[in-house]
Amino acid sequence: MCTRAMWTGSGHGVLVGRNMDWREEMDTNLWSLPRGADRIGHDRDPDPMAWTARYGSLVATVWDNATSDGINEAGLAAHVLWLAEADFGERNPDVPALAVSLWPQIFLDLCGTVDECLALMADRPFQVRPLIEPRSQRPATVHLALEDANGDSLVLEHIGGTLRVHHDRAHTVMTNSPPYDEQIELRKNFTGFGGSEPLPGTTEASDRFVRASYYLGRLPAVATPTRAYAALLSVMRNVAQPFGEPDPQRPNISMTIWRTLTDLTEGLYMFESSFSPNIVWTRSADLDFSTCRRLDLSKPGLLGNVSGAFTDAAEPPFTLS
Repeated sequence: MCTRAMWTGSGHGVLVGRNMDWREEMDTNLWSLPRGADRIGHDRDPDPMAWTARYGSLVATVWDNATSDGINEAGLAAHVLWLAEADFGERNPDVPALAVSLWPQIFLDLCGTVDECLALMADRPFQVRPLIEPRSQRPATVHLALEDANGDSLVLEHIGGTLRVHHDRAHTVMTNSPPYDEQIELRKNFTGFGGSEPLPGTTEASDRFVRASYYLGRLPAVATPTRAYAALLSVMRNVAQPFGEPDPQRPNISMTIWRTLTDLTEGLYMFESSFSPNIVWTRSADLDFSTCRRLDLSKPGLLGNVSGAFTDAAEPPFTLS
């Protein structure tokens, strides 16, 4: 479930689209998180990772207890997507623990570029620890995509207890199963990528990977940023999942419940709910990163620039890691 696509060929900076596919609403809200915040990476482990945020960030949360998507004020973006094969391995007591709910947040808090993300993992090793998804009671098996305003891209996956790092500007698309290296090999079977198979049309993750790659690679440069946003959204809607009940025979397929579009060059972050005809947006430069603030996306009438609609939060998110 979910699709992420980065586009650098519009003529208007680095743009990233992301679809969130899930079987039910996630009570998603937007949070403006302050620089200088102290975080504990796991509240149930005797040796948690601890850090202080260097950058302010704007994130979309899952039940206000996990960062699923977001951007920081330096132009780094992060996106968590489902990966059924993810396996974080047994607990290694030699390194501190980081709950998977905060996996993207540590990079948004501390890093401004993909290279800095790689340096963080080398200089301050930590171990990502799995959690149980609260509604379904399924293990939260996910992988993580990161990209920066320079157009660099990083995909992180844990397979068989081992971290796999895929670092390349060419890694512009990510969906779900199978693991990333297998997705790249499967894509070679299709027309436009060296193979002879016709462009696939199902909602399976591997088919969405091929279609998003195909259409993303054929987007033309455009005259204005607005046209660029519309062009990328056309690709994201092509690989979206329609409304409907989850298929018991295909447990990893769900409807698209929201999507985001991020302009890393301009610090613009747009959010579109599938349950509303309205798109809302804000800019990092318009937010106050000195305090924790929240935008309740269930509030009626939200439309357009919502930078002024954030309110002070009584409690910060991530109270349950």
